[in-house]
Amino acid sequence: MFNFPIKYDEPVFRPPSEAYSLILQVTIGCSWNKCAFCEMYTSKKFKPKNIEQIKAEIKTFSEIAPDTRKIFLADGNAMVLSANKLLGILENINTSFPKVARISAYAIAKDFEHKTIEELTELKEAGLKLLYVGIETGDDQLLEMINKGETADSTVKNLKKVKEAGIKLSVMIINGLGGKLYSDQHAINSAKVVNAIQPEYLSTLVLSFPYGIDHYQNKFKGTYNEMDISELLEEQLLFISFTELDNVIFRSDHASNYLTLKGILSRDKERMLGQLRDAIYDPGKASLREEWQRGL
Repeated sequence: MFNFPIKYDEPVFRPPSEAYSLILQVTIGCSWNKCAFCEMYTSKKFKPKNIEQIKAEIKTFSEIAPDTRKIFLADGNAMVLSANKLLGILENINTSFPKVARISAYAIAKDFEHKTIEELTELKEAGLKLLYVGIETGDDQLLEMINKGETADSTVKNLKKVKEAGIKLSVMIINGLGGKLYSDQHAINSAKVVNAIQPEYLSTLVLSFPYGIDHYQNKFKGTYNEMDISELLEEQLLFISFTELDNVIFRSDHASNYLTLKGILSRDKERMLGQLRDAIYDPGKASLREEWQRGL
């Protein structure tokens, strides 16, 4: 049996696009870890890893895979670390991996509250090229109900700082997050927040219930009425229709999604809206279109 030289504190998560990246765990868990919809790090207590341990793991990895080009900093929001500590980690990575081309991480908007644009620019110049941020919703009422610890304004303010520093953003909205009662305001206000930020990448996934809907309802600060597939697609239709984006790569191809959508907003906006209308009002036509696209 192969003995991996680094012991991860599991479970470990990473975005699908980081499938071939080296994962360097610099924090354990999520510093917030209170969101009603998220169970990813509930088995862990948040803590930063010791910097000497991180350096030792970088050294070990560099001896095994010296030509590594992409590195992902885990866990839930490595960006909660101070700018100075992050800069030290990035500089150590660059020294140890001369061919590294991109360093990325998960983050939450509040991670940037006390970081200056100058500090973020320094991190970008040290190789931090891409951050994955779950916005979840742009609706203030829903943000409170899911206990996100953010507002629409704080989300926009902090993520615009990241953009100004030149770091690329991949943001995510959760389809069905508020259920039937809050669907319209969730869709419209989420589009408004994304419009204000203009991220490089945008994705949507559908709310899931790993421990059952009653578990989510108990954590959700309101009444949650589950949505059927048609209602979820109508919410996504409304969301996309309110977007005003310029060359944003959009993906709705997570395992939770009922309809695969890929394109650039706003270039492909009308095509994707057409796909959604077909799926809602003419499912047979949508099914044929999906089969044809898969065959390309």
